[in-house]
This record gives sequence, C-alpha cells and structure tokens, in this order.
Amino acid sequence: MFNQNRVLRGVAAVVSISLVAGCGVFSSSAEAGGPIVVGTTSAPSTLDPAGSWDGSWELFRNIYQTLLAYPDGATTPQPDAAKSCAFTDSGNRTYHCELRSGLKFTDGDTLDARAVKYSVDRIRTINAPSGPAGLLGSLDQVQVINDREVVFHLNKADATFPFVLATPAMSIVDPEDYPAKSLRRDESAQGSGPYALKSYDDGEKAELVRNNDYQGFADRQNDAVTLRYFHDSATMVEALRSGAIDVTYRGIAASDIVALQSYNSSDLQLIDGSGIDINYLVFNPKDPWARIPAVRKAVAQVVDRPAIAFRVYRGTVDPLYSMVPAGLTGHTPGYFDTYGDPSTSKARKILAAAGITQRVPLTVWYTTDRYGSGTTKEFQELKRQLDGSGLFTITLKGRPWKEFVSGYQKGEYPVFGRGWFPDFPDPDCFITPFVGDHNALGTPYPSPVITGKLLPDSRSESDRGEVVEDFERAQQILVDDARLIPLWQGRQYIAASDDISGGEEALDPSTIMKMWELHRKTSW
Repeated sequence: MFNQNRVLRGVAAVVSISLVAGCGVFSSSAEAGGPIVVGTTSAPSTLDPAGSWDGSWELFRNIYQTLLAYPDGATTPQPDAAKSCAFTDSGNRTYHCELRSGLKFTDGDTLDARAVKYSVDRIRTINAPSGPAGLLGSLDQVQVINDREVVFHLNKADATFPFVLATPAMSIVDPEDYPAKSLRRDESAQGSGPYALKSYDDGEKAELVRNNDYQGFADRQNDAVTLRYFHDSATMVEALRSGAIDVTYRGIAASDIVALQSYNSSDLQLIDGSGIDINYLVFNPKDPWARIPAVRKAVAQVVDRPAIAFRVYRGTVDPLYSMVPAGLTGHTPGYFDTYGDPSTSKARKILAAAGITQRVPLTVWYTTDRYGSGTTKEFQELKRQLDGSGLFTITLKGRPWKEFVSGYQKGEYPVFGRGWFPDFPDPDCFITPFVGDHNALGTPYPSPVITGKLLPDSRSESDRGEVVEDFERAQQILVDDARLIPLWQGRQYIAASDDISGGEEALDPSTIMKMWELHRKTSW
C-alpha cells in the first residue's frame, strides 16, 4: 500500500517504505554523530562560481554565501550575507546592500564590499562559455561605498535583479584565492557559507563540515554532510538500501521511484515535492535541416509528450507545453494550443508546404549521465516516435555531461536535449537564459521583440503578477519559432532513511537542496 500523508507546507508527501528487512538500513552512514550522506547523480562541473550555470549550484549554495537567499518558507529573496538590500529609486535601477558585520571566509580573510564587487566583476570579465555572465545583462557597474555598503547600478529597470543576486552564481569569493581574469582550476574552495569544503574528489564526493565563522540565516541542524556522486540511479538507490548513504536527491530513475512507492514499512521515506525543472529540445540554426522552421514545427507536431511522461517516466513527470512551467506566473500551454494532439498527417502537411517530401535526417544528442537513468530511454522513445512517423530519420548520440557541454557550446549538435533547473522562481528565468546572441545554450537566438521589449517591460514591474501579458506574448513567440520544444516538467523526489528529518524543508524555491535542514531524529 502507498500510505501518503500531506505535510504542512502543502508541497510534499512523505511515504513510509522499506526495501530491506530488519534494521540493516541503519548502518555505517547513520551512526550517531557521523555526517549526513547525500547521494546524487548531479556532480559539479566546476568549483568556481564564475564558471557554472548548471547543477554545480547545489554545492555552491552550501559552501558559499550570496547577499540574498531563501530562508525556509520564503519565495522572494531575503538577506543572507547582507544585513539589508533594497532599490533606492522608483525606477528599479539602483540597488543598495549593506553587509552584516564581521563576515569572514573560511581561511580567515575578511568578506567585505570589495569582495562582493570583485566576485561580480570577475564573472563578467572571465565570461566563461558555461558561466553565468548572461544573468548580469542589466548590470552597469558595482560601486563600493565603504567596507559594508555596495551599490549595483543597472543600465535598465530590472525588478528581477534581487533574484539574480540570490542565485548561487553570485556566490561571494575571496579575492586572494580566485583569479580576476581566469577560473580557479584546483579542487578546493574558500567561501563563507554554512559549510566549509573539507575535501573534494571530482565526480566522487565532497565532504562538508560546519563553518564556525558563518553568519547568515541558515539554522544548521547537522555538523557535517558528505555528498556522494553516482553515475546511475540503480547504484545510488542500492547504496540507500544498504545504508551507505542516508538521502538520495536528483537523478532517481522513474522505475526506482515507482519501486519505492510500492513498499509499505517504516525504514525509508519518500518525499514527493512539486518541481519547476523542465526538459526540452534545442534546434541549432547552423544545421541545414534544423534551421528550417517547417522541420522544427513538424517535430513539434509529432512529439507525444504523454507517451514520454508515462512510458519512460511512469508518471513521475508531467507533459509540458511551454518553456514556462505550470505553477509560475504567466504559464500558457502554447504548444498544445497551437499543435493539439500528436498528428503525423498534420506534420506531413507542414513539411509539404515547405517543399519537403523526403525523410528528414536529424542527429539528436543527449547527455548520458546528467539527468538520471531515464534520459537514454527518453531519447529512444523520441526516436521511435519520429522515425515511426515516416517523416524523419533520427540518429541518436550521447556523451557524458562535461563532453556534452563542450560540444553544444561549440555548436556541434544539430538537435540536442537539455534540462533546466531554474535560476530563480520567476517566468523570466525560463525565457531570458535561452534567447539573445549570448545565452546558456551556446546557440544564438535573436528575438528582438522578446529581448528588446517584452523582457525589459516585465522587469520594470516589481509586482510580478502584473507581467502576465508580457510573458504570454513571449511564450507564443517561442512557440511560433519552435527553436525550443518543451517536453516535460519534473517533480522533486527525495528518498531517505526514516532516521532522517528535514527533507520537507530542504528544498528552496529553485529546488536546490539546503543541506543544513537535514538531521537525524533524536528519538523514535
């Protein structure tokens, strides 16, 4: 039986389950006083915040500090390294922050306003291909007033700028340890976050220990956390069953989630939370076939999202018909409204109207080790659908994440799949990163109406409920272009030993895990 109890926050369900008999689940990792061991398939691509616009942020949130962040229950940014932050003008172009007093990095160096300016400036100076410089498009300059005051002068109104400052991309680094013009390449990090990075083994594990000099909102419920990085869900879940890890997050395969749900005991728990991460296809305009609008629209007409959601992911994800996920301001099911149900005959007419009567050859790339064990099956299902229409001949190719990223940044892939974990919970975050000459995908996507009018207009409005019309128009432009085809929207699952508490509170609005919320039960 699947015994489900709603938690107070209204976004998660906790399920008591067991995968092994007896008490063997509480083994070495669960010993009193030992670190909480968290398993994930999402390993960092770098330890330098200036070089990452990806899942590396999970680690960054826990070892670095940002001016603003999300305390438990908050949906808008609140002070962390800052004592206070606010716009000081009516036009949302001047943003002032005052830092807490006595801030230090883990090596003892002072964290002051100069370090804040240095950290932000180096992101733009380095402008790493996979880095977050694109988030700072509205920033003109950073001004240091004194040791504890810093002002961000924007080149245009941007009500989302506090959300940008709250992303782990804006982690504050020590000017003495991080080069101004290049990324730091070693396997160590000095931050000021809730934890210090004790050791790091690339692709294997990160050991975090309490930072005794930390000053911020995080109320740490444990003294140490070890992150273990896995290549597949099955190995990770087996580690949970054996007691080698206490918690799993990111990358749990659908089959493992369903298996977890089918058990009825009290040794493990499954937390099912709402999510706003998305999965989508990207078309490269440099490719002779992918550049043709009719080809992209025909793909959009054939793709069967419910089949992917239920055949591959067994109902653990939801079909998605917009780049802005359901639950956010302005979401519209634009692809469904335009294309309706999958139809080979309609797709054939779209191609015929463009003079295309042959089968269209497309090579579709995906990452083999980033988004969980279901990714390969997902793209096999896409190939089955597109090949089965008789309109396409699909060649699938996969690469490990780091090689995959390098390839799409160089424009090597005609079509490729990506997942997106939001920078912050605002519709802007599901449009801005993908459009413009420089974006997070490495494939320029000029869209003057979106970048020149709709986004600037929406950013001038502090009340995000007033930007619905702008984002509805932006989504329709994305549908009409079909450069980006959304596939599904995820839900967040945390599986943990029943000895662990805090999982329900551990996810911030961007679904990044706050490791400090996890703790062992003192009695049961």
